[in-house]
Amino acid sequence: MTENPASSGVPLESRRSFLGALLALGSVFVATLLSIPLVRFALFPLLRRTTELKSSPVGELSQFSSLTAPVMRTIQIEQVDGWRKAISEKAVYVTKDSQGQLRVLTSICSHLGCTVPWNKDKNQFVCPCHGATFAADGTRISGPSLRGMDSLETSVQDGQLLVRFQYFRQLVSDKEVIG
Repeated sequence: MTENPASSGVPLESRRSFLGALLALGSVFVATLLSIPLVRFALFPLLRRTTELKSSPVGELSQFSSLTAPVMRTIQIEQVDGWRKAISEKAVYVTKDSQGQLRVLTSICSHLGCTVPWNKDKNQFVCPCHGATFAADGTRISGPSLRGMDSLETSVQDGQLLVRFQYFRQLVSDKEVIG
């Protein structure tokens, strides 16, 4: 003889609805757990905090008062990424623009990122990768580069010339900061 489930005191419909609600609650919990990485991935560019690059000393302002040609200087950049602290060295050129104002140029070519040296014989910057040439003030003369050499933000503090190093997007005609 079989027992009638309704005779045990708990109606069959209420068991099914309880199990259905429990299954729905578990599904919502699992879906929430699985969606957290996707939401973090989507919002990361908005919430990302990178360390602001500090200005690096280039040298005494008096060292650059009688410039006739660009002078290469090496600066140290400190970046903190999470728990990792990295100190890197970058080459920059100190030069004067057409109005005689000091200008600091990055040594990275705006075409494909090669390091551009100053050529004393030709009196211009010449990119060794694709032959782009730039004037002493960084303006484009010829070659595949779409713009001149990128100038960096400078300031003067206590007689020191300071520069804030940045990276710029390559292969575009407008100067666009990427880091």
